[in-house]
Amino acid sequence: MMTKIVHVAVGVITQENKFFLTKRLADAHQGGKWEFPGGKVELNETVHQALHRELKEEVAIDILTCTPLMQINHDYGDKKVLLEVFVVDNFTGQAKALEGQQEGWFTLVEFSTLNFPAANQAIIDKLQQCYPS
Repeated sequence: MMTKIVHVAVGVITQENKFFLTKRLADAHQGGKWEFPGGKVELNETVHQALHRELKEEVAIDILTCTPLMQINHDYGDKKVLLEVFVVDNFTGQAKALEGQQEGWFTLVEFSTLNFPAANQAIIDKLQQCYPS
């Protein structure tokens, strides 16, 4: 049986050396962990369209421009994900979690105190190279 690969657009939203994170609801896959906002790329949608739609729906911002950061393939065992990750540092609106989840702006140093899904670790490593504290 082929494990389905879930294609996900991820936004690393950043302002003034802080990064906006949301906490997954307890009953979600990888529930209770902090993550970079984003969501599934739907059929007939580009990854950019998905990122725009998801960040508007999830955190109430409109992306003006974004920069590709990396792609990650991760196998959780019960599902595989392909994450396409973009740095979003040019947007309108105030980032806020619209789906009832916790939210916050964190520095890279504070990331070490948070619990992230395994697939996010590569993003954090990359950000630590790109944004030395």
